[in-house]
Amino acid sequence: MTDVIPTPEQPRIPVAGGGTFPVRRIYCVGRNFADHAREMGAAVPSADDRGRPMFFSKPADAIVVGHDDVIPYPLATQDLHHEVELVVAIGKDAPAGELPVDQAEALVFGYGVGLDLTRRDLQAQAKAKGHPWDPAKGFDQSAPVSELVPAGEVGDLAALNLSLEINGEVRQQSLLDQMIWNVPEILHELSKLWALRAGDLVFMGTPSGVAALKPGDRFSARLENVAERHGIIAG
Repeated sequence: MTDVIPTPEQPRIPVAGGGTFPVRRIYCVGRNFADHAREMGAAVPSADDRGRPMFFSKPADAIVVGHDDVIPYPLATQDLHHEVELVVAIGKDAPAGELPVDQAEALVFGYGVGLDLTRRDLQAQAKAKGHPWDPAKGFDQSAPVSELVPAGEVGDLAALNLSLEINGEVRQQSLLDQMIWNVPEILHELSKLWALRAGDLVFMGTPSGVAALKPGDRFSARLENVAERHGIIAG
């Protein structure tokens, strides 16, 4: 059957050492660092009762790849915020049904670092009315991401530092052992709701320090000794 429009180009992320990673879906984890939950005024899960993680999504074509590139300041907002995050790339389809935690890590192809850009004013308006967050989170070019590094080259995630500098000043920083739910646990929880497939990305949540970005701001996101993503917000 012939397509009636040109086939849209599939979003792809460069891989360290060569090749590209075609993106199928982007899942995002909300409030996965206790300090960020506190600064957003949300209840903080206890060690004995973490509840269940909160998920939202972005379209696959929200990713922006490159280095030192310009990210446009989005439409319809006066309060664009940064949220630096560990990015997990799934390289294998999950088996049918609920994914056991002890099998989840085997699905991971690699890791990177990215920004969950957020139209915070739109998010606040949606929260106040009990509406979905989609316009606040899933807009065009809302997910700048680094190249991906294969999991076998990364080592112990929990010991790595995640950080973001704006104009040379550290705004966000945390060891990944501060995540409320780790990567295998998040993949397990996602599998209860969706069939995980090769090509899926998971943005794992952000530590405290989220704040506004202004036109002309330069950002440097880093996953310690693994990946970096630099850029500038269009002036």
